[in-house]
Amino acid sequence: MATNFGLQSASGHLRVEEESKEAYAADVEQAFRADAQAIIDRYPYKRSALLPMLHLVQSYDGYVTGRGIALCAELLDLTTAEVSGVATFYTQYKRHPNGEFTVGVCTNTLCAVMGGDAIFKAVSEHLGIGHDETTADGKITLERVECNAACDYAPVVMTNWEFFDNQTPESVIALVDDIQAGKDVTPTRGPAKVVTFKEMSRVLAGFLDGRADEGVGAGPASLAGLKVAHANGWTAPSGQSAAAPAPSAAATKATEPSAPKKATEPATPKKATEPATPKKAAPAAASAPATLFEAPATAVAADRGDFADGGFGEFSAKPAADGSGPAGWDIKGNANSMLFHTTTSPWYGRTKAEVWFRTEEAAKAAGFTDARERRAKRTTGEQA
Repeated sequence: MATNFGLQSASGHLRVEEESKEAYAADVEQAFRADAQAIIDRYPYKRSALLPMLHLVQSYDGYVTGRGIALCAELLDLTTAEVSGVATFYTQYKRHPNGEFTVGVCTNTLCAVMGGDAIFKAVSEHLGIGHDETTADGKITLERVECNAACDYAPVVMTNWEFFDNQTPESVIALVDDIQAGKDVTPTRGPAKVVTFKEMSRVLAGFLDGRADEGVGAGPASLAGLKVAHANGWTAPSGQSAAAPAPSAAATKATEPSAPKKATEPATPKKATEPATPKKAAPAAASAPATLFEAPATAVAADRGDFADGGFGEFSAKPAADGSGPAGWDIKGNANSMLFHTTTSPWYGRTKAEVWFRTEEAAKAAGFTDARERRAKRTTGEQA
């Protein structure tokens, strides 16, 4: 095992030590492969299992080792460079030996103002280590954290991702002293005690430890806004009304310019029985153009867009003429095309190299184009 706890250099953080590339013992590798397969089975594409599998590596080794990288690459049909590229991107993945407990002090704006910087300075001096360094006994790795996502309890410290709220330099020094003394430490919210970095890494890999419902999840400060909403009868908008609330019948009649004219028009009875009525009803929706998704089920594929005959199903649609889609849907630029999806679409989040946009303008600004237009140009060129 590496002994250079606390080593901090560019090369030390971006590469793993040679000794970490030594193969796992046979029984350990067998257990790892079984756990890895359980993770892989959760995903339609096995490369999607990489993030939890890197946590699995840390649950075995305490950090992302060379042997762990090699095994992930083999099991997911990736290169070791691809695996390493992900491991060096996210700060939860450690490329050098990590302590049994990671103590992360939030020094982002609010926590810093409330005392986060003072906490880090005091604990750093107390332990004799700096950011991303580990104590000589291998117990504690100290980190500056950009945000612990608990600003309502600033300043916040996390120990192996469990919350310690409203901290002071004195309280955190007491915390690290207890950890080094081998005592159990209890977070402000959550389970009864903080488990080791390896144990927590296994949970992050997706193997639950049965402690999810222990303790308080959201405290009074987090629920203050909800309390105000309940007191005032406020609710979140949902469905179609969230994007464009439908006007009341009274409001519609009051603002409809043609209403008075239609009320006195002599030919009204005739129009009511005129066979062409269904066709004349279309202009009434001009203010809110129908999307291609809303075309009749009997419409030919061309009426519903380039993808209607491509197996994308009823939960996907091309943009309408004005570039809009059904309210609340996402527009995706994929393979240089634009396509709307609902989250129930089997194609939502399934394809590779996808970029999501809220408007057609944003998609075009990023270089995405309409596949139908390209097809039309290609067809025209072929005919010429």
